[in-house]
Parts: sequence; structure tokens; C-alpha cells
Amino acid sequence: MTTAPSRTAEVAGSFLRLGLTSFGGPVAHLGYFRETFVGRRSWLDDREYADLVALCQMLPGPASSQVGMGLGLRRAGLPGLVAAWVSFTLPSAILLTLFALGLSAFGDLGDAGWLLGLKAAAVAVVAGAVQSMATTLTPDARRASIAAAALILMLVVPDSIVPTALVQIAAIILGGVLGLVWLKRPHRGAQDQGSPAEAAAPDTATAPDSAADSAAAAVGSHAPESTVASRGARRLGIASLIAFAALLLGLPALTAATGDATIRLIDIFYRAGALVFGGGHVVLPLLEAELVPTGLIDHDTFLAGYGAAQAVPGPLFTFAAFLGASMTSGPTGILGAGIALLAIFLPAGLLVIGILPFWERLRAWEPATAALTGVNAAVVGLLGAALYDPVFVAGITSPATLALAVAAFVASTMWKVPAWATVIGAGLIGWLLL
Repeated sequence: MTTAPSRTAEVAGSFLRLGLTSFGGPVAHLGYFRETFVGRRSWLDDREYADLVALCQMLPGPASSQVGMGLGLRRAGLPGLVAAWVSFTLPSAILLTLFALGLSAFGDLGDAGWLLGLKAAAVAVVAGAVQSMATTLTPDARRASIAAAALILMLVVPDSIVPTALVQIAAIILGGVLGLVWLKRPHRGAQDQGSPAEAAAPDTATAPDSAADSAAAAVGSHAPESTVASRGARRLGIASLIAFAALLLGLPALTAATGDATIRLIDIFYRAGALVFGGGHVVLPLLEAELVPTGLIDHDTFLAGYGAAQAVPGPLFTFAAFLGASMTSGPTGILGAGIALLAIFLPAGLLVIGILPFWERLRAWEPATAALTGVNAAVVGLLGAALYDPVFVAGITSPATLALAVAAFVASTMWKVPAWATVIGAGLIGWLLL
């Protein structure tokens, strides 16, 4: 039997490898996670993974990091969540902090061949994830139609009219509503006919009755029964949600009352992590508005750090470490980097801890399973839309990068080359040839 410490070490090792090699942004990260934890390690199946992705897409904060936290929490409880976050985040945070401390030594990385290769590899990884998830989660006309509707909605609604983050939420809600009314499990008498609705809905005939079995089913056969859905986890979840709200409301008041520079720094980055939907790129305007006009960060320094953040693996929210290390007043350097990094990710962790136990119980409710089936199909559509923009648009800039992406796709999907090896290989090829 696997012990809790060994599970935590397993989570740390898996996410450290991903933290060192996961280039390409949040959508690519979801592809890497799926390849590692669904395809290779079998910690959960495609449906459970899509459920987790859908939940994190609806929460404010960095969606890919929250998915990682959720995976760690499912596998090894709270220590697993911490291990997943630290291991996935630390490599890029260290690189960006060092970049902030030695900014003058770096040039423009935008046209570097190795970076072009990494972006091409991200296209291949995301395309493989979309293909695999579509095979599992949209195998019939109704679910494929839901995925297509979500994809179309994402591509045709301009960001200038409705923010992309709100369109994502709308697509997920639409998928859930269509699943509830279109994919609902028929009555027993109709099930023998093999109706499309039955094929579309998950099998709930063997849903467990006991609380313990329900928790085990919700967490998955590869996770300990009490990790997520236990009574203690639910109590901790309620406490986490209370803490999330208390910090969101209390930090601005505390900053105004004390004028303390450290509390102000925590407040700025905590609010950024707590109130922004849509991930790293969406949080940038908010951070710029908070830091540049107030003189806490020089505008050119802000843009240089944003450029460097595109060239490191891991979550884009680690840009906070660069900003914290570059402050012109208050905590700065390594201390500022650490405070900013913890503050911007803290809301994400509190929300995952707070909501995941109840989300797992909800999945056992039959109407919810129909809605989640539709949500899962919508997630495939969201990933398909993101495969085009920003992944393909940013990653395929020439015939050479398209050729490299195709080669990486074949290597990863047909020859089963691990995602990390595909990424490193594409980076080396880009460095040599692009």
C-alpha cells in the first residue's frame, strides 16, 4: 500500500518535471497534465480530468495551476496540493527572480530559435490533448455538437465586446445546460433501446450508496478515499472559503489603515489572483494599472519581465516573482519576489481547497452527471478554440515552425515520445535550425 509521504513525493517529482519542461502557456499545461496524469500515470480518467478542468475554468485565478493543485489534492491531500504547486511553480519563479536581479545581462528573447521551437512543440502537445479528449468525451453527435458550439462561441465573440474569460464561463454554462436537457439519462424502460441519450450520459447505475464509497468514487480509484471528500476535508473547505473572503475584504482596509508597504504588496497581488478570470494574460493589465502609475515598477521593466515570462516554463502567474523582485520601494529582491508569488497564488489554493470537496460530492448526483457530461464536451471545444488562438497563432510563425509542430505531433501521438522529451527536442531543433 502506498503511504501518504510516498504519494506526496510522487506528486512533487511529477510536477517538478513538468515545472521544468511545460512551455506554451496554460492551455499547453493542460495538455501536459493530461498526458502525464491521465495517459501515463492513470491517476484519473478523461472524464474526471475534464470535470476538474471545467471547475477550474469557472474559478478566478490561474486555471492550469489550479488544475495542478486539484490533482495534487486528489492524490495526496493537502500536502499533495502544496507539493504540486511548489514543484510546478518554483522553476519559473526562480528564473524570473534571477532575471529581475540581473536584467541588464539579458537581451530580447522574442526571436530566439529555441523559443520558436518550444512554441511549436506546445502546438503539438495541445493538439494531441484535444484529439485524445475528443475521442473520449465527444464520441457521439450530440456531445460533438456541444463541443462545436463552445468552440464557435469562443472564436466568433470578439474580446472587445465580451472579455474572453466571460465567454469561457458562458460556454461552460451552455454546455451544462445542454447536457442537462439533451443528455439526461432516460427512464429504465428506454435504456434497453440503446438511445443516444443513454450513450451520451455517464453510467450511474452502479453509483455507490455509502458515503465512503461515494467519496472513493468521486476521488477516483487511484486516490485515497478520504483525500478530498471526507468530512474533515469539507470542514477545511468551508474554512478556506471564509479565509478567501476575509482576506479579499480585509487586506484593502488593513492597507488603508496602516499604510504598511508589505501589506500593500500582499493586497495588490492577492486581489489580482482573486478577481481575475482567464489566467495569466488577463491579469497583466490589472497588475500594470496597480504598479506602473504608482511608480512601484518602471514601465520598461514591466514589459521586459513580461517578455521573459513567455520564455520560461510553468505558469505565467510567476511573473509576480519578477515584479516583486523589481519593486522600487517596499519589499524588493528575493523577499519581494517571495511575498508577491505567495500572495498571487494564495486565492487559487484557497478556492481549490474550498470548492473541490463539494464538487466531488456533486458529481454523484444524477442530474449533475448529465450536466457535467455537457460541460466536459464544452471543455473540449474550449481547448479546440485555444488550440487555434493563442497556441497555433503564436506558435506557427513560418513554414519551418509548422513542420516542426507536425513532427512533434507525430512523435508524441504515434511514437509515444513523452511530452517533456518532445518539448526539449523541439527546443534544441529550433536552437539549431530556426
